[in-house]
Amino acid sequence: MEDGYQNRTAFIKGAKDIAKEVKRQASKKVGRSVDRMTDEYSMRSYSRFEEDDDDDYPTQGSQDGGYYRGDSQAANEDEGGHSDSTEGHDEDDEIYEGEYQGIPRADSGKGSLAGGPESVRAGAQEFRDVGVSEAVRRKDQEELAQQYETILQECGHGKFQWSLYFVLGLALMADGVEIFVVGFVLPSAEKDMCLSEPNKSMLGLIVYFGMMVGAFLWGALADRIGRRQSLLISLSINSIFSFFSSFVQGYSTFLFCRLLSGVGIGGSIPIVFSYYSEFLAQEKRGEHLSWLCMFWMIGGIYASAMAWAIIPHYGWSFQMGSAYQFHSWRVFVLVCAFPSVAAIAALSAMPESPRFYLENGKHDEGWMILKQVHDTNMRAKGYPERVFSVTTIKTVKQMDELVDTGTDTPVWQRYRLKIMSLSRQIRNNILACFNPEYKRTTFMLMAVWFSMSFSYYGLTVWFPDMIKYIQKQEYESHTKYFHNERVEHVTFNFTLENQVHRQGHYFNDKFLNLKMKSMVFEDSVFEECYFEDITSTHTIFRNCTFIASLFYNTDLFKYRFVDCKLVNSTFLHNKEGCMLDFSDDFNNAYMIYFVSFLGTLAVLPGNIVSALLMDKIGRLRMLAGSSVISCVSCFFLMFGNSESGMIALLCLFGGISIASWNALDVITVELYPSDKRTTAFGFLNALCKLAAVLGISIFQSFVGITKAVPIIFAAGALAAGSFLATKLPETRGQVLQ
Repeated sequence: MEDGYQNRTAFIKGAKDIAKEVKRQASKKVGRSVDRMTDEYSMRSYSRFEEDDDDDYPTQGSQDGGYYRGDSQAANEDEGGHSDSTEGHDEDDEIYEGEYQGIPRADSGKGSLAGGPESVRAGAQEFRDVGVSEAVRRKDQEELAQQYETILQECGHGKFQWSLYFVLGLALMADGVEIFVVGFVLPSAEKDMCLSEPNKSMLGLIVYFGMMVGAFLWGALADRIGRRQSLLISLSINSIFSFFSSFVQGYSTFLFCRLLSGVGIGGSIPIVFSYYSEFLAQEKRGEHLSWLCMFWMIGGIYASAMAWAIIPHYGWSFQMGSAYQFHSWRVFVLVCAFPSVAAIAALSAMPESPRFYLENGKHDEGWMILKQVHDTNMRAKGYPERVFSVTTIKTVKQMDELVDTGTDTPVWQRYRLKIMSLSRQIRNNILACFNPEYKRTTFMLMAVWFSMSFSYYGLTVWFPDMIKYIQKQEYESHTKYFHNERVEHVTFNFTLENQVHRQGHYFNDKFLNLKMKSMVFEDSVFEECYFEDITSTHTIFRNCTFIASLFYNTDLFKYRFVDCKLVNSTFLHNKEGCMLDFSDDFNNAYMIYFVSFLGTLAVLPGNIVSALLMDKIGRLRMLAGSSVISCVSCFFLMFGNSESGMIALLCLFGGISIASWNALDVITVELYPSDKRTTAFGFLNALCKLAAVLGISIFQSFVGITKAVPIIFAAGALAAGSFLATKLPETRGQVLQ
């Protein structure tokens, strides 16, 4: 009754405000006589309402909370309440709803306002409904947040949360795997598909573009159709196109499949953290969300281990002629889809977030899931007799629903209208993140996410590239040079590697069944020479002349001949595609995977520290402190002049910066209300991937040129991010909005 009384009082106040608004609008149409009539009706309806209110709503005493057993009648009273003053009245005696707005009945004949413009009455009704509904919805959300925290305390933390932890961990692990897949297969794929440098760069960045789109799309959908359903769809898309990408042969189709695979997995991080947070009480939230971050590290370790075990083994492959080849790196791509498939299977047995149901007015579904959480935990703890005492939970008043077009509307049109309605709701949800209430928080988080992602992803890709550059310099230091040599009637049937031949003359020589690796021939003449069964990598002929020479079953394609002259020379049965051979790159391949394995494993100490301290020192101190230390560690990069030194610095930077990421994930979840949580998280994560693309592109351009610019960029971005992080509100100890 008390809630009903408060709502009635709010309604009276709203009626007076509406009367003023109607008077202002109507005066433009019907003149001052309508103004006097509007005043008369509004005052009369207000007086009548007050009289009824005094008679029917006496002051009530305080009551205890009404959502536990024995108090169920007191819960949700505002939804089922009604006015006693209307009981027993005839229809003619009922108060006309428009009378509260100062608008008389259409059939009263007491004024001309009833015959006024329809737009005035419709606008007033809409104005009143939106204002009252928004106020009621805000009040419902605040009450639900407090009650939901109390219910989670009663449910406890136990078997159910740990089961969900491992299920969602598989989804997060799939995201970690996706980041590493293309980087590991690129050295092999570039040979298998004969990729040019621009194509290699696009293949390396395409997954980030896909994840950027996926984070934005699935994050917004999860607030409308549910966390579990959105995550299942996104993981399914990732699994399907990861599977296809391991079999397709062309570069374009492979690129397309990896793009859509990235779109699918892009929803993992925004949904997983929001989903899990809605099952955690406030004293457990920071710690256990940080523990969940460890699965991203496990995903990186899994990818490194599988690459180490599979890709260098060229024997794990088959081919159907020269048109279809399935090499070991494709087996690796297939294996990397397993975490996503496992996550789908496990997630199918888990329920939807009860907080999502309650926010969308689905009381019974939310109550049943919370009861399941309670009973599962109590049985595991040895208290099966404990009964879930909650009988009624506050639900949030709904302001919009999907369009119901009826059965007579064509199917395609019903789906079109529903999609349009859903798109409109998503757009409104995104714009709501920039409302005055959240505008400052959103812009601050955008700056922090961008700065951290720009520096982190830029450096983590720059490190391996610097290691490759150091290896290349070491390799080139052993290059052998030959000048003005003349070779006649010689058969070459052994590997030619890392040599430069200038102004040589080769007459009647045979090059049979050999490999050319990093070979350069400049200003040389080949006369009556025979080339057969040649496999080459990084080999080029520049400004050379071939006279009466024959090429049979070789991979010496036209692009390997730069400014060369071919006189009476013939190419027969050229090899199609690019042939893979790991015998020469075996050690280099292991080095790449080993470095990635160490870099990923190095974040373990940072994960443990952040999990143990997140709820003790707070999110902001963890975020700002870790960012400052990461900023300082950037300056040690100047001393990385060897492979071992760069590997050590990579491990140091990764171990420190992971605490910042964990704190940022937690604080992002806690700063937004449930109906905007995944939308905001998805938007910020999409911005993160955009910053990653920019960081990778910029940092890679300075490899082999200078170290100073990447270091200054990374340190400056981290310093700015740590400063802005201190301006965010602390969320430790607060209930989940």
